[in-house]
Amino acid sequence: MESPFMTYFHRGLATAGFLSVQFNFDYIEQGRKVPDPQPKLQSRYRTVIGEIISQYKPNSIIIGGKSMGGRVASYIAGDAPGVSGLVFLGYPLHPPGKLNALRDQHLYSLNLPMLFVSGTNDTFAGRDLLQDVVNKIGPRATLMWIDGGDHSLKQRRKNGNSLPAVLDRIAEWSHQLSGS
Repeated sequence: MESPFMTYFHRGLATAGFLSVQFNFDYIEQGRKVPDPQPKLQSRYRTVIGEIISQYKPNSIIIGGKSMGGRVASYIAGDAPGVSGLVFLGYPLHPPGKLNALRDQHLYSLNLPMLFVSGTNDTFAGRDLLQDVVNKIGPRATLMWIDGGDHSLKQRRKNGNSLPAVLDRIAEWSHQLSGS
């Protein structure tokens, strides 16, 4: 959660007027490199949502995250109280090189708006495959491509900082969702 990438979005969303919450999964807090099983990751995410609802009583909550964090959010979004949308920063649609191992089936049953932000060179989300998923989800899904971006949305060319445009798009999308 303290990476420059996550800190950038956390601070930027807060500056744009959103309550922005960062947290680490337990395995990170414990200094382990291997993620916990999905049930434990999902439990941690649900706990954070419960704490936010209890403490701040927001009208709506948009959840998501970077890579695996976004994927975990997508697994719990359908039955988590107060969740009104999902933002994915580099959704891990498949493991690199394993284009037949898609992690998309649960997305189609979610009746929530979703914003996918993906680099055109993301090895975790083949461009055509992600476009097909978004098309299949339909009008609930919005896709923002970062030209030349990798899984962390970094662009290869110099002076190619896409993060301000991504932050602006997330804020705009979130304001539209909340009606403000």
